[in-house]
Amino acid sequence: MVEVKFHDHVDDKLLKFAVIISRTKGKWVFCKHRERDTYEVPGGHREIGEDILATARRELREETGAVDFSIKPVCIYSVKGKTSINKSDEDETFGMLFVADIFSFEEIHSEIESILITDKLIDNWTYPLIQPKLMDEAKRRGI
Repeated sequence: MVEVKFHDHVDDKLLKFAVIISRTKGKWVFCKHRERDTYEVPGGHREIGEDILATARRELREETGAVDFSIKPVCIYSVKGKTSINKSDEDETFGMLFVADIFSFEEIHSEIESILITDKLIDNWTYPLIQPKLMDEAKRRGI
């Protein structure tokens, strides 16, 4: 069982991921990885020595091609339980959830095959136990 929790503060060194709920012209922006048939919210791993906001900005550019955008933090989240990252039911990883408004794009040069810009939330999530909960929390917080 995977449990997603939300936090106001944790030690910065615990933040391993940045996930960016993205919109452009009022529509959602989702990514499709080349090796999957599902869609996801842009995001990824924090690199050593990287500020978590820098992670979010870098991942948004790499995964959507965004070149002009505004971005701000929403909250900290954690995922507890066995996942592709967590090796046991007791493991817990932390990340920062962001929201971005994208004003312009360029060509994508990454593992992302394409982006989907849509009025509706997707049904075929890559991480169905995690990312819909992140979307719900952002909505609950007025994002």
